[in-house]
Amino acid sequence: MSVANRIHRKTALYRFWQPRYWPLWISLAVLRLIVFLPLSIQLFIGRRLGDLALVTVRKRREIAAANLALCFPKLSDAERIKLLRKHFQSLGMMVIEMGMGGWASDARLNRLVQVEGIEELHRALDQGRGVLLLSAHLVAQELCGRVLIQQIDSLAGLYRINRNPMVDELLRRSRGRTSTYLIPKDRIRMMLRALREGTPVWYAGDQSYRGKGAVLVPFFGEPAMTTSALSQLARISKAPVVPYFTRRLADHSGYRIEILPALDNFPTGDPATDAIRINELLENFIRTCPEQYYWIHRRFKGRPGEYPDPYASRRTER
Repeated sequence: MSVANRIHRKTALYRFWQPRYWPLWISLAVLRLIVFLPLSIQLFIGRRLGDLALVTVRKRREIAAANLALCFPKLSDAERIKLLRKHFQSLGMMVIEMGMGGWASDARLNRLVQVEGIEELHRALDQGRGVLLLSAHLVAQELCGRVLIQQIDSLAGLYRINRNPMVDELLRRSRGRTSTYLIPKDRIRMMLRALREGTPVWYAGDQSYRGKGAVLVPFFGEPAMTTSALSQLARISKAPVVPYFTRRLADHSGYRIEILPALDNFPTGDPATDAIRINELLENFIRTCPEQYYWIHRRFKGRPGEYPDPYASRRTER
């Protein structure tokens, strides 16, 4: 059987009939109706959702505030507060965009999403070793993936199991609209098998990592525990690494996929050097639209004892 059994076996949604799932069902029904609205109205609703989350989701607000303080030390307090609010508004719009990614027609999405550099991806695929499609956790990823998958034969997407069974099923179905294969994010052998089959593998290793092969390297000038798995995957598979970024346009009129040329001289044989290069690449893009990056993740957790825990005083431990 092919890698990751292609798309997972679906669980019928009617199985989630219990009262604890009713708020989610109501939210889905409202989201389904919102998708019929013009984009400008959808995103206006999304921004208001973000404003509400900024007030109510204290834990994630404090994590994001700590990250912004570390990564943008030159901003004034007022500027960081403004960026924090824009970030939560961006997350609110992402919720609406996930609805579009699930229910909007291909024709509508193709009108909204610009694709730049698709020839770079095809050029890399022509080498016959698959492609490591390097990205980061960006808000427009799911929606733009619906357009990218139309322009290539297959794509392997990574996923992490959610604790809520219904949310997990919905997220897998959503990712299934943008991926031919679904691979648990820690299954290196499955990723290698997909690459051997000539499949691009979407890869984002920009979250804190403390497992085997972790290296402590700068991210926005701040030491961060970082995985070196991309170097390992590229070395074993000999697959080219192609940077792939998505963004919501500044005027909220649409979206853009940006695919860059494959990285030269990668990997180098030095995992720390490679990780620094990747972090700098991601950082350069994130700085162009910082509100669209997932600052709600604890990117700087798990560092050695001599480094202070930026989240400890904010009581954000899980």
